[in-house]
Amino acid sequence: MQVLVDSSEWKVLVVDEASRKILDNVIKEDEILNENVTHVERIEERRKGDATLDALYFISPEPHIVDCLMADFESSRYKASHILWTALLSQQQSRRLGNSRMAQNSIVYSQTLSVNFYPRESHIVTFRDPYSFPILYHPECNNLVKDHFQALAAKIKGVCIALDEYPIIKYFRPQHSRHDASVLCSHLARFVQEELDEYKSFYPDFGAHTNRPPGCLFVVDRSLDLYGPLLHEFTYQAMAHDLMPIKEGDKITYRMKINEGQSDEEEKDLELSEKDALWIENRHLHMQETTQRLESNFNNESGSAVKLNAIKDMLADLPEFQNMKEAYSLHLSLVSDCMALLGERKLLDTSLVEQSLATGLDETGQKLRNIAEELVALLDDPSIVASDRLRLVMLYLIYREGVVENDITMLLAHAQLPPAEFSTIVNLTNLGARILKSLSEKSSFGLSPPIFQARRPVEGVPAVSRFQPALKTLLEDHITGSLDSATFPSLNPAAPQDQQEALNQASLRAVKPGWANPQWASSRLKAIAPRQRIIIFVAGGATFAEARACYEISEQTSRDVFLATSHMIHPSFFIRQVADLSVDRRRLNVPPDRPKPRAPAHLFEKPEAKPPPPSKGASSTSSSTLSSSMAGMKISEQSRPRPSPAPSSERPNTGQPPAGKVKVDKDEKKKKHHFFSSKR
Repeated sequence: MQVLVDSSEWKVLVVDEASRKILDNVIKEDEILNENVTHVERIEERRKGDATLDALYFISPEPHIVDCLMADFESSRYKASHILWTALLSQQQSRRLGNSRMAQNSIVYSQTLSVNFYPRESHIVTFRDPYSFPILYHPECNNLVKDHFQALAAKIKGVCIALDEYPIIKYFRPQHSRHDASVLCSHLARFVQEELDEYKSFYPDFGAHTNRPPGCLFVVDRSLDLYGPLLHEFTYQAMAHDLMPIKEGDKITYRMKINEGQSDEEEKDLELSEKDALWIENRHLHMQETTQRLESNFNNESGSAVKLNAIKDMLADLPEFQNMKEAYSLHLSLVSDCMALLGERKLLDTSLVEQSLATGLDETGQKLRNIAEELVALLDDPSIVASDRLRLVMLYLIYREGVVENDITMLLAHAQLPPAEFSTIVNLTNLGARILKSLSEKSSFGLSPPIFQARRPVEGVPAVSRFQPALKTLLEDHITGSLDSATFPSLNPAAPQDQQEALNQASLRAVKPGWANPQWASSRLKAIAPRQRIIIFVAGGATFAEARACYEISEQTSRDVFLATSHMIHPSFFIRQVADLSVDRRRLNVPPDRPKPRAPAHLFEKPEAKPPPPSKGASSTSSSTLSSSMAGMKISEQSRPRPSPAPSSERPNTGQPPAGKVKVDKDEKKKKHHFFSSKR
């Protein structure tokens, strides 16, 4: 917050809807007010203003927000303006401010922070943009892709700036692609490279470390791993998001009953956040281990010896445990509800088949033999709910790499699923899966080699958790130097050979790590040596298993791994997004198809003019009439004095590159990209 406020003067903090969410994600309003901020205002709302105070604007570079800013300048709402942009202004808006005399007289400081992203966890960043998925994969959204790539690249650049990393960029290039979006990662990687190169040209010290190896940025997309978003997970965080109605918004909350069965019973939204020690300690553990830890922690604090089911009753009945109530109620409820569904829906039986389909191996590590019979038995079981049957069918068809249309129809009928799910299944082809084949085609099963070879079951790993996300295998192969350079080529020169060899020799069982410098990338662990940073951007959404993999690799190796993505996904949400890939684009309501936001009209309202004074020599009758009429009038407030114009030499910094290094319009400078029409 010290970056935003000069402690020597009081200021008004002015934000917009989007920038306020960014701010609320990392800091509380009380902390803001402790930094010599009198109060916080929304630029889109009605405000009185105060010509005796400076305003600190923390705002988005959107055209309608610039309109709001210009309205403030025109009305001299504040004494002076200090502006922090969440992202770079467009050339058009920058010229508009630079050519405005009102802006020149009001702005005393302007800077671009490049912070238009949302830290979710210590090593996880999201853009809170689920509409990214249909824009990238819906056939009717092809004309939106270029602008969306530009927006994604700017946000990825912001993450790199926050970490002070000018990384080597590698991207996913499928070797046996079957879908138009197979060139997605190569195009996006080039957009990111251009953004970083341009920033580096203006700030030569960016990413110039001498104490740690150069970072690496991987640009991959959802087609890297289609099994992961469909599997049942048995770690706490992933399972809770899959099975429970956890609400994703500005905060991540779970609604539950507090003081159940008592006179003060109520429903309350409890937050799952980085400030919750129990959540951080248990979220990546298997549910069985989570249950044991909650029981152990409670028993240690209470001096009792009880099981999970009895703890909730003790919290409700015994007054001496009230201080522990808030800390445990949320997680006891989540864990017990998940475990109840585990039995009701026969998830252990379902997951054994899911794991076999995803790995291509059975529990003993042998090739699958009777997987179709096992699948049919589950589809016939009335305990398996419809959503789980659909997931099984989708997993089976991805595994088979193409079947005739009639086979899919028969599977849907056998699973008692509506015929409409046929289009949902076939939509997986937009992400690279092969679902259909003609009668004349030979079976393609097993002909296309997987991106990563299946690995034998690891001793000690539960049979229902045998599958390893492709993202984790990618990281392991990168660290050991065995990553296929044809499938994951580099855009820019690799690290010096001797340095790269030293990196590749790092053990996968190194000491636990220290974390990154930004507050959102902090940890209790301490580094003992400079560590390479790896950033992975997953276009189209990332799973919680992939997030867990980043933490596991960071803990097991000499790397710090950060995951960035448009949004987090769980199975039901992923299937819903896949289903939408065949609906009419007009029903998607993607942001580019909505009316452009406009500045509120009230910002441009002129104050009411004061009535003219009575003329001298008016008759007593007229004077009496005038006095009578004025008795019911409200005199409008005097206009506030305007601040003195700033000297012409004190021109505002608009947050753009310094003079002589003006950024050329990218649309004129870049070669035309024909997205999803050619392969690179």
